[in-house]
Amino acid sequence: MTDTNRLRLYDYAASCNCYKVRLLLAQLAIPYQPIPVDIFDGATLTDEYARKNPARTTPVLETADGRYLPESNAILMYLAQGTPLLPDDRFELAEVVRWLVFEQTDVIPAIGGLRFRLLAGRLQRTDPAAIRRKENAHDVLTLLEKHLATRDYLVGARYTIADIAVYGYTHLAHEAGIEMEPYARVRDWFERVAQQPGYIDDVEPYGANAAPGAGRSLYG
Repeated sequence: MTDTNRLRLYDYAASCNCYKVRLLLAQLAIPYQPIPVDIFDGATLTDEYARKNPARTTPVLETADGRYLPESNAILMYLAQGTPLLPDDRFELAEVVRWLVFEQTDVIPAIGGLRFRLLAGRLQRTDPAAIRRKENAHDVLTLLEKHLATRDYLVGARYTIADIAVYGYTHLAHEAGIEMEPYARVRDWFERVAQQPGYIDDVEPYGANAAPGAGRSLYG
């Protein structure tokens, strides 16, 4: 396990990418210093922030030796090494990576992207772009429902960072107007995740400056 004496997390509290990292830190009982970053108030657009992360996104983990690690799933991998939340088995480790990729390429655009745009007033539910994202979200949830038909967790027989990564945005799918009634196994999995030791759910609402034209950010 990594030296955690001086960890800092550059964090936007409404982002589920950041939430995933906070959840893992809580479940591993790792102390850290949270550094709030308002991504809609220009905080990531400064030269100082670019030196930490040229992509100007959150989260960013500052390690004990002063290095900066961006990208939520890379941070999960870094923190989970040497813990039960990251398998040693070669195949299961590859499966974890598979779900981390799926989360970024499928879960976030469909569920996370729709949730953000609806809550921040950037789309209406009847807009074609919202309808398209919602259809993709149902494809994501259908795949998860089938996968969870024969297992309690995404990889192997135990809870891993694969569950944390995919749970981050999917457990708030209802906030994007996605009906969860057809996905009983996914809802049961939500409950199993929420019963894990150290569980937190501290995702905050988007601020008013997340509305279109209201702030300064990468996202317009």
